[in-house]
Amino acid sequence: MVDKKRSALPVAVIGTGAIGGAVVRRLLEGGHDVTVWNRTESRTTELVVAGARRAPSVREALSTSTLALLTLKDQQAVQQCLAQLDTDLPELTVVGMYTGTASEARLAAERVTELGALYLGAGIQAAPETIGSNAATILYSGSRHAFEQHRTTLALLSSPRFVGETPEAAAVWDLALFGVWYDAQLGLLRALESARAAGIDVVEFSRTASAQLGHVVTAVPATVSELRQATYPPGPANLSEHLTVVRHLIELRTGRRLGDGGLPEVAARIETLIEDGRGDEGLTATAG
Repeated sequence: MVDKKRSALPVAVIGTGAIGGAVVRRLLEGGHDVTVWNRTESRTTELVVAGARRAPSVREALSTSTLALLTLKDQQAVQQCLAQLDTDLPELTVVGMYTGTASEARLAAERVTELGALYLGAGIQAAPETIGSNAATILYSGSRHAFEQHRTTLALLSSPRFVGETPEAAAVWDLALFGVWYDAQLGLLRALESARAAGIDVVEFSRTASAQLGHVVTAVPATVSELRQATYPPGPANLSEHLTVVRHLIELRTGRRLGDGGLPEVAARIETLIEDGRGDEGLTATAG
């Protein structure tokens, strides 16, 4: 049962899909007055029954709130909602809670700033059912003041983590984490594809692939240290030796369904570094 005792902080949630609905319910459980708006009004009915107030427009929802969470599907939906606002909202913090790009986060922040409000970008590493639990991770960036002001409310949704003062920092962090998974998973799939094409037992091969992925994970601290210190020891091989292997991989992956994974660009970068007399450095130098 929802606690009828509310806090003094009114919150608006714009967009009541899976994530938005979970956010609203958690805020209600935390004792907040919650105003909701959704383009399809019927999708707010159950939330209203649970204790939320339905607003007839985005403008009204935000005008009565100090914190607005835009739990929308993409940047286009965000811009459409923000376009409905034509008055200053100096007491408001707007949080963009959707998966987007760095440029989209900057664009949203610019519009919110024009309205006199503060902006926080958010990167959601969570499923709807984990909102409000320790399994949920939500990253925030932008106005540190706004983050600290609303930290207690944001903590109802996850363990909030502030990751930078640029509006795009959370989006970049979020996408970069996805990139780690995609690069690793697609790298594994490319390896399995090549092994299978050569008649290799992929089960046997996968055991050695697991060990190889483990080497990458184990080396994370050392790799980060090299980047921070701008020193690139060769490790198991120097750039000249790496270039030979990378060229072989490009040949191996030619014509494969998943492509070459961008290795020609990597080879070109290594070649440039070697031409600059840096052939004895390690692979981390390619990102330095």
